[in-house]
Amino acid sequence: MARIRTIKPEAFVSESLAAVTLTAERTFLGLLTQADDQGRHRDHAAIVAGQLWVLRPEHGPSGVETDLAQLSDAGLICRYTGPDDKRYLHIVTWHQHQKINRPSVSRLPACPHHDVPAGANPSAAGAGFTEPSPPSHGALREGTPEMREPALNQGTDDESAGQDGFTQSSARTHGGLPEPSVEPHCPDLGPRIMDLGNTPSGGASAPAPNTVSAQQLITEYVAACHHRPPGDFLGHLGRQVRKLLDEGVSPAHLRAALERHRAKGMHPSSLPSLVNEVMNATPNTPAVHRPWTNPTDIAAAYGGEL
Repeated sequence: MARIRTIKPEAFVSESLAAVTLTAERTFLGLLTQADDQGRHRDHAAIVAGQLWVLRPEHGPSGVETDLAQLSDAGLICRYTGPDDKRYLHIVTWHQHQKINRPSVSRLPACPHHDVPAGANPSAAGAGFTEPSPPSHGALREGTPEMREPALNQGTDDESAGQDGFTQSSARTHGGLPEPSVEPHCPDLGPRIMDLGNTPSGGASAPAPNTVSAQQLITEYVAACHHRPPGDFLGHLGRQVRKLLDEGVSPAHLRAALERHRAKGMHPSSLPSLVNEVMNATPNTPAVHRPWTNPTDIAAAYGGEL
């Protein structure tokens, strides 16, 4: 499938292109649009002619074969045979002039003369080397050291067991301070991976968590109402109850505040104020009834006005 490619202004003053005929130059520019994202194409004159010269029947496969021979002699393309005994070509300076955004993996075999990986044997490349699939950006290929799963020591006598594929340091950093690694099973500290809600090993029992949930308090609140409040109201009130429980407010104080809240029909945001009222309000001292008696000192009682 044809693609949009880049033709630089320098192409028209290129000495390499100037060394070939105009038809060969047109074939070369057409190959830029037909080659895959690695600059490769079938080396078949009839196929190239059908793609680039379909409306110019006077320039058929024989003329295209001449064009390809000129381009090869000028060093603009490289013609080679793949492992399937079919002929292919690639544009030599492809990666210098074409910047492909997210290039696709080539389905054609790589050139044994120009696509040899660093450190590889050129003769081995000529035996059918194909380009490996490039990994996606930020991804790691399987089998690389970065993808090996670190193995944990399972308590065997051999201290080196399970450490062959471990690639990270045993010390982790928290706030800039290294934390030494802990053995998977330590009699004092308990299992390395444990459920924080369970009782730690060693005989010490953790303090009992608050067993009253916000949902339970809201359920009690709804049960005391004559009609079920709207869902948005209960959702807002539930968030207030959960927040107060997280702050350590006693469920008994919350129940008393919710009772006042229900009786007064207040907004959910007023619940913290009611909780504070329950916890810190000074109780009213009832007045002591004293029967009326005539004062013994009338002048002191009435200021001498009588």
